[in-house]
Amino acid sequence: MSEKVTEITDANFEAEVLQAPTPVVVDFWAPWCGPCRMVAPVIEDLAAEMDGKVKFTKMNVDENQVVAGRFGIMSIPTLIVFKGGQAVNKHVGAVPKPILKSILEQNI
Repeated sequence: MSEKVTEITDANFEAEVLQAPTPVVVDFWAPWCGPCRMVAPVIEDLAAEMDGKVKFTKMNVDENQVVAGRFGIMSIPTLIVFKGGQAVNKHVGAVPKPILKSILEQNI
C-alpha cells in the first residue's frame, strides 16, 4: 500500500475520518475480494494526484466490523466520501478511475 493511503481501524475511524480537516475517501475492502484488488491501484493513483486535497484511507471489513456495520456495508468494495464528518457520497463496486475522480471533484 502507498504511503499516501492510510489503513484505518474501528479504533481510529473517528479521528482519521470524521475529524479530518479535508474530505476523506474510505475504501471498505477485504484481502480476499477480487474487485477490491482492482480498485486498489486506482485509489493509490488518485491519492498521489489529489495529495493535500483529499485523504485516502482503507478499512479491512473483516477486521473492523463495527464501522462497516454502522455504515451498512453489505458489499465490497464500497467507497464512501466523508466531508465535515458526514458521508456525502457512497459507491458500491469497482469503479474506473475517471468516474471516481469525477465523484471526488464533485464532493471536495
